[in-house]
Amino acid sequence: MRLAYLCNVYPAVSHSFVRREIEGVERLGHAVHRFSIRPPGANLRDEADIREAVQTEVILERGVGRLLLAATGQCLRRPGRTFTGLAEALRLSGPGFGQKVRHIAYFLEAAWLARRLEQLGVGHVHAHFGTNPAAVALIASKLGGPAFSFTAHGPDEFDAPIGLSLGRKIEAAAFVAGVSSYGRSQLMRWLSPAHWDRIRIIRCGVDPDYLNAEPRPVAANCAAFVCVARLAPQKGLPLLIAACDRLRAAGKRFSLTIIGDGDLRDEIEREIRERDLDECITLAGVRSSAEIREELLRSRAFVLPSFAEGLPVVLMEALALSRAVITTMIAGIPELVDDECGWLIPAGSEEALAGAMEEALNASPETLAGMGQAGRERVRRMHDSGRNAALVIEAIENRRSAATCIR
Repeated sequence: MRLAYLCNVYPAVSHSFVRREIEGVERLGHAVHRFSIRPPGANLRDEADIREAVQTEVILERGVGRLLLAATGQCLRRPGRTFTGLAEALRLSGPGFGQKVRHIAYFLEAAWLARRLEQLGVGHVHAHFGTNPAAVALIASKLGGPAFSFTAHGPDEFDAPIGLSLGRKIEAAAFVAGVSSYGRSQLMRWLSPAHWDRIRIIRCGVDPDYLNAEPRPVAANCAAFVCVARLAPQKGLPLLIAACDRLRAAGKRFSLTIIGDGDLRDEIEREIRERDLDECITLAGVRSSAEIREELLRSRAFVLPSFAEGLPVVLMEALALSRAVITTMIAGIPELVDDECGWLIPAGSEEALAGAMEEALNASPETLAGMGQAGRERVRRMHDSGRNAALVIEAIENRRSAATCIR
């Protein structure tokens, strides 16, 4: 098959799982064209992501003039489908002038995309995230483009399902994927039970560099924690800073490296400074996959105190390297993490977070090794990128066969 993948921003530091899925699909013999609505960020570090950027067509880089020209050409060639596509865009927008303007922009993006997909002979589009990529893919299909599907990751889709017209997108898609059982259940809320079979569980995959890495035992005197996260409110990082303050007050020796960047950087820096934790906590900024892997291998445990998630890939990566994890019992996380491979704590509890970190500091090398081994085996079983890419292809082929039978 000749397929297209569509994201809002691709490649991106936090979207390496999309690259791995595309690579898995290509290994199965299918051609994949990459599309991104917005340009990739300037902070790409991995060579693989830099290569992907060269192969990716960015819709908004076409400029407003070319998008308008594409919409005009669409109207002249297929006036009926143009009306249908514009009506779909307005239907997705819901109330509010700002939303109408935004979705007319999606219509223009979809008009260019539909024409480009036709030129390339693409037979199916798979979008990642049920936000604007799914909207653009849906409108493009109404303009005469190919069928589409999408993967919903959460938490954004689940936080605002009505505003995002999530139910309409699910109804129109050939199939929809959730990255966990929890994610699938949130999608099931917006579809008739008679059609729940169209919602699949297709988990995110882990880079082979993690799965194939030689396990390294935790050094007996290691007291280093690592957190890899966007510096965003949903990640709960101020709670982590407060928990570190508790640990220091209890006389514990430790260090924490936070890898990532985001809007809360200034606030987190200020919190670290005001609590006089500069010697304990390092904000390392964006790092390459190889650098993150090395930090994890040097650590005692990985910690992620999120308030809202789908199922974070960084948890899979830490477990794949045989590192125990400390994280919160929310969304799809308990499907991967339990007391066999780490510490699962109530979200928002500073006391529980500090307690779990103290337990990790006190744990014997044998205990940590057992947790690491259990986690590694679990990731190998559940998050193999090649196996999960095959599930995407299977779902596409099944829906194409069903559509052929209906016709």
